[in-house]
Amino acid sequence: MTDYRNLEQCFTTALNLTRRPIAVTFQETPPAGIPAFVGTVPSGCSFWRIAAEGETFYTVPSDHFNCAIGSYTHAMPLPAERAVELTQTLEFMTGIGYVRMEDVPSIPVLPKTPQVVIYSPLGEATLSPDLVIFLGTPGRLMLLQEAATRSGVGVQTPLMARPTCMALPAALTSGVVASTACVGNRVYTDIGEDALYVVVPGNFLHQLMGELQTITDANSKLSEYHKGRRLALSTV
Repeated sequence: MTDYRNLEQCFTTALNLTRRPIAVTFQETPPAGIPAFVGTVPSGCSFWRIAAEGETFYTVPSDHFNCAIGSYTHAMPLPAERAVELTQTLEFMTGIGYVRMEDVPSIPVLPKTPQVVIYSPLGEATLSPDLVIFLGTPGRLMLLQEAATRSGVGVQTPLMARPTCMALPAALTSGVVASTACVGNRVYTDIGEDALYVVVPGNFLHQLMGELQTITDANSKLSEYHKGRRLALSTV
């Protein structure tokens, strides 16, 4: 059985994480021993913040309905009485120049509607996660991307942008993805302008951990190498 607590600690140390990585699991039925989410939030990515703070819980589609865009990327159709909210949100965003309507069909969406989504800190996971969300600084998450490339798992380029939640379906189908996040996510999850996300399929975790130390050591040596070259070759 995977020791997710140890995995979280190893990733946290190697990547200098200040926020816990989040395990996300999609299921058809509620899991035994895990409580349902109680309350309301303005967005699906708000659940990321709550899980990173140490909570383990599951949601059902109706918990996501306050975010029309997040419901769309998670293949959770709004009920008939609220279906207009997606159109209204998109019209607002296109009206202010944030997106173009022709961009919408290219946004990744989950292949089917999950009846239950389980969120927890990675170290508290009791089920194999479908995805793990890492938040950190570019200079450290760079190492995770390089470890993914070295290990041969799928790495999607270029960086993904808005909406942040589309990184989850993209990672399910394409492998490791990096997202610069969006302003909504930054507001709802309280992250700074110096942070970005990498989303990793759960079945890649051991491969990445196996290569991360090699990549970390290599970058340390390359740092000294480049410092030496800069000192020796710079005249300005």
